[in-house]
Amino acid sequence: MEDLELICFQIISHAGTAKSNYIEAMAKAREGDFKRASELIEEGVKSYRLAHKAHSSLITEEASGNKVEVGLLLMHAEDQLITTEVIKLMAEENIQLIKEIRKIDE
Repeated sequence: MEDLELICFQIISHAGTAKSNYIEAMAKAREGDFKRASELIEEGVKSYRLAHKAHSSLITEEASGNKVEVGLLLMHAEDQLITTEVIKLMAEENIQLIKEIRKIDE
């Protein structure tokens, strides 16, 4: 198994990239650039998948009978993973609402 700290940092890094993409997507939607907003969501999904893949490797390791030490770094990585998923859902909902509001105003 790869070093636990390295996997944690991979999760944090990829989740952070995804989170930034989702937040930027909302900003682009507010500007009316829905094409770029959609691209940013997709870029975020790709980064999130990398974070999830790294996290899944820890789950697989534990399921194989190899105990994974839970420490503050792993808890932080999992927190970043979970909050990124929530931000994605909120970004998608916000972008849809912006689209609907613009149709009403136009």
